[in-house]
Amino acid sequence: MAQNNPGPYRDAERGGATGDGTTAIVQRSATSRRAFIKGVIASGAAASAAGYLFRGPGIPSAHAQATGTVERLVTLNVNGASRRVDVLPQETLAHTIRYKLGLTGTKLGCDHGECGACTVIIEGITVYSCTTLTHSVRDRKITTIEGIEGPDGKLHKVQAAFVAELGPQCGFCTSGQVMSAVALLDHNPHPTVEEARLAMSGNLCRCGAYDHYLRGVMRAAGEA
Repeated sequence: MAQNNPGPYRDAERGGATGDGTTAIVQRSATSRRAFIKGVIASGAAASAAGYLFRGPGIPSAHAQATGTVERLVTLNVNGASRRVDVLPQETLAHTIRYKLGLTGTKLGCDHGECGACTVIIEGITVYSCTTLTHSVRDRKITTIEGIEGPDGKLHKVQAAFVAELGPQCGFCTSGQVMSAVALLDHNPHPTVEEARLAMSGNLCRCGAYDHYLRGVMRAAGEA
């Protein structure tokens, strides 16, 4: 009576050998696999516990050293008010302003310091907030577009002039355009057209309304 041929590879659990005479090394026992996995888990837990015990209370872990080099909770002076905020070490000012402080008037365009949509004023100087680390300006006065309105909510003269000259089209770049114009007129209340054009050159307008914004700057300067 013929027996069933198991094929060239016999079951390793039965101590068989492969068809070429070599001993099979792959074990099919579920018990062996469970024992192996349990051993790995146990050894990992032991290593972790040992690291904690031998580190001691006075020696921070590598993770703590990496993340603890900069104080996370900082105070920012934004629009004349002190705000306490949790800031990551490499967090940009644009991110903090929009997502931590809720001041969404500052727009994120290119996020690479090229378009000017995120422009804010720091102690009289316009900066791209998307390329400025929040930790670098925590001791300085920051002004966003929400901080230029009058005490009664009246539009700033630059904003009113831009509206009159039909400057905003899609409006995405408008916040940055306004902040650049405000900073210019604070330093130079009566600029020439060329001075105004140079001051506004760091702001890109995808709608191409550059002349409208420029006329708005000169209108606001005439009202000074």
